[in-house]
Amino acid sequence: MGYKCRWATNVEIHPGAKIGKRVFIDHGGAVVIGETSEIGNDVVIYQGVTLGGTSTKRVKRHPTLGNNIVVGCGAKILGNIKIGDNCQIGANSVVIKDVPPSSTVVGIPARIVLHEGRKVHERDPLNHNLMPDPEADVIRILVNKLKELEEAIRILSRETNAKEVDKVLDKYPLPMFLGGDINGAKLDTPINIDEYIHGLGI
Repeated sequence: MGYKCRWATNVEIHPGAKIGKRVFIDHGGAVVIGETSEIGNDVVIYQGVTLGGTSTKRVKRHPTLGNNIVVGCGAKILGNIKIGDNCQIGANSVVIKDVPPSSTVVGIPARIVLHEGRKVHERDPLNHNLMPDPEADVIRILVNKLKELEEAIRILSRETNAKEVDKVLDKYPLPMFLGGDINGAKLDTPINIDEYIHGLGI
C-alpha cells in the first residue's frame, strides 16, 4: 500500500510513522517521512520536506513534531529531535536540534529568529535592506568631508576677499549629489545618492 501511495502521490510515508489528525501535505512533491517519525495534530507540510534519520540502528532516529506546526518547502528535519507546538520551520532550513514551542527557525543549520512573537536577535537576518553597505558609508563620508572643505574655502575666500571662489563653489553645489537644497532653495533636479549606490550607477 505504501509503495502504491508513493507512486501515485510522490509522497513517501513509512508505515511505522505516527501521524496525528488534520495533517495536511501541500503539493506533496518529494516529501519523505521516516519510520520513527511522529507528527502531532494540525500540521502543514510543504513540498520537498524530509523528516529523516541520522542512524541506521533500530531505535528512535527520526524527529517528533508537536501540534500546529508549519514546515516550509524543502526543509530537512533530521534525527531524534523534538519540534515544539506552534512552530514555523522556514523553507530550505536544516533542523538538527530541538526547537522550543512557539518558535520560528530559518537557515542552515536552522537557528531561532522568533520566539513567542519576539525577535531573538536585535537584528533580523532576513531584513536584507538593513545589511551593511560599506560603499554607501564611504561615499557619505567623502561627501561630508567635501562639505567641510568647501566651508573652509569659503571662510578663506572671505578673509582674502577672493569673491571669484564663491562663484565657482556656487556653480557646482554639493547638494546636487545629495538631493538637498542650497540656502533653502530646492534644486531643479535633486538626485538621491542612494539610487546610484544601489544600482543606477554614477
